[in-house]
Amino acid sequence: DVVQLATISEALGAGEILLNCIDNDGVGQGFDIELVRLVSDAVSIPVIASSGAGVPEHFSEVFEKTKASAGLAAGIFHRREVGIDQVKEHLRDAGVRVRI
Repeated sequence: DVVQLATISEALGAGEILLNCIDNDGVGQGFDIELVRLVSDAVSIPVIASSGAGVPEHFSEVFEKTKASAGLAAGIFHRREVGIDQVKEHLRDAGVRVRI
């Protein structure tokens, strides 16, 4: 189970968890909020949410609904569907601390 794996990884000395939901990878329908919530609630180390982002609002959603420390995306930036600056500006406007 993913929570057990995360807690064991933390106990063995992991400094952070890069949480990739392969079912959401490249889909652009948003992060797996329930998965990110389960893992980020279970550990005290940073959790990086990965896979599923398609619009800037997906980033603010993962920060509002989970304890994720970061959100990761690649495809939407490589395909130039969304600009990094758009995500940063959206997060700033949503009250999320971000480096501009």
